[in-house]
Amino acid sequence: MPDAVVIGAGPNGLVAANLLTDAGWSVTVLEEQPEPGGAVRHDSDVAPGFVNDLFSSFYPLAAASPVLAGLHLEDHGLRWSHAPHVLAHPLTSGGCALLDRDVDTTAASLDAFHPGDGDAWRRLHAVWERYRTDILDALFTPFPPLRAAGRLAVRLRGGGGLRLARTLMLPVRRMGTEEFRGEGGRLLLAGNALHADLAPEAAGSGGYGWLMSMLGQTYGFPVPVGGSGALTTALTRRLRSRGGTLRCGSRVSHVLVRDGRATAVRTADGETVTARHAVLADVSAPALYGDLLDPADVPGQILADLRSFEWDFATFKVDWALDGPVPWRTEQAARAGTVHLADGLDELTRFAAQIAMGQVPDRPFALFGQMTTADATRSPHGTESAWAYTHLPHDIRGDAGDEGLTGSWSQEEQQIMADRVERQVERFAPGFRTLVRARRVLAPPTLQALDANLHGGATNGGTAAMHQQLFFRPTPGTGRPETPVSGLYLASAAAHPGGGVHGAPGANAARAALRAQRYAPLTRLQRMLTGRDRSGDRRRTPA
Repeated sequence: MPDAVVIGAGPNGLVAANLLTDAGWSVTVLEEQPEPGGAVRHDSDVAPGFVNDLFSSFYPLAAASPVLAGLHLEDHGLRWSHAPHVLAHPLTSGGCALLDRDVDTTAASLDAFHPGDGDAWRRLHAVWERYRTDILDALFTPFPPLRAAGRLAVRLRGGGGLRLARTLMLPVRRMGTEEFRGEGGRLLLAGNALHADLAPEAAGSGGYGWLMSMLGQTYGFPVPVGGSGALTTALTRRLRSRGGTLRCGSRVSHVLVRDGRATAVRTADGETVTARHAVLADVSAPALYGDLLDPADVPGQILADLRSFEWDFATFKVDWALDGPVPWRTEQAARAGTVHLADGLDELTRFAAQIAMGQVPDRPFALFGQMTTADATRSPHGTESAWAYTHLPHDIRGDAGDEGLTGSWSQEEQQIMADRVERQVERFAPGFRTLVRARRVLAPPTLQALDANLHGGATNGGTAAMHQQLFFRPTPGTGRPETPVSGLYLASAAAHPGGGVHGAPGANAARAALRAQRYAPLTRLQRMLTGRDRSGDRRRTPA
């Protein structure tokens, strides 16, 4: 009997399992898919000799994460690689906003849009440098992050804290207008905000765009050498070296609860795996509360709140094997790992508005990844392993284009949408389509089939909007990994601080489980002395 059972071998589940084994616990991880990794996997199925990441690719949050740094995954084979530039946002007119790990290079690209905008970027970067440590501590620790927030509050009190808070709460369109005179800086902020599901007019999108931009400025957007799955391989090697057990092809269908406590899980093939101390679930919040638990074990208020749970945007992704480098109009884009493809801020707003109206965008904002540019091992010399993804509404009510897409995502609709994405790339890189040796389409249902946490192609575990963050995540009052079921912990991106590959939800869940077990003898003694049962009612105390 293991001390803990972890449901799901995504990055959060593997981080949780590693931390528990570090504490001396025996751990069994059960994964539905035939291989571990969740949304951190790669393969060579697009074309021979080409490595393509199935889901996530660039990892600024992993580079900044103290959780992953503490695991010392480089001792288990993990190596990072960077593209010459972090990110580029070209325009069809020939201009290009550039994010580089050298702040002067970034500033120079913004000055090309409007003199003085480079200094405006330096001012935003100076704010980041002043508060970076406290911001990251608050981001990667359980909610509420009392120590980090306290330090941050003291420092902000004399440093224009209210003004900074106002700036970070702004919609990114407004923030860009206040900070920059030209379009370059506005594009960097707004494009990074749309890495999540935050439209340029959404409250708080300015703060998110600033955070992602500054992470790229400081840490870059690194990639694991050899493919995204190299990060998963390092996590699994570390886990097994410490005695942890990982079983793939074992789908958990139910969490067993006895006297208000999670005691075991049942797999789809009928096996019961008992947990001595804890069950940690690296699954979505709707899956945990709506599928894995009996309704009688979930408070009615949580079930009611889940009816208002909001997923982040659906995702449509295309992978390519290219016979040569992408023929970008601008040289800066050719040297960037990530390229944002939208012809100005208004086109970003138009794209987000179409999604809000339930329409398939006609000019999809695409995040384009040049993986060989970032890591030369990804394809033969002179070629490029590339991908692009775009967002879609979950409930499609129409097509903003003229091709009648309905969201059925039949093979025909998948190819039509992939062609639409390629036409968007062609606007910024004429001749791109002539280089395509092979391509693979990953529509929302395919993404969900490969990882059940990616419901409808949602990659963030739920919207990043303010109404579902902090103590509202995943539902009001549930911002911590503890659940209403004793011994059961939410260890996925559905918990604070949310999506991205950084391991914080898994680490928070593992630490909560360890803390509960550490104080369990005291709690049992307290119940004995007070004569109260788990629910707080008086009970007869044995002599």
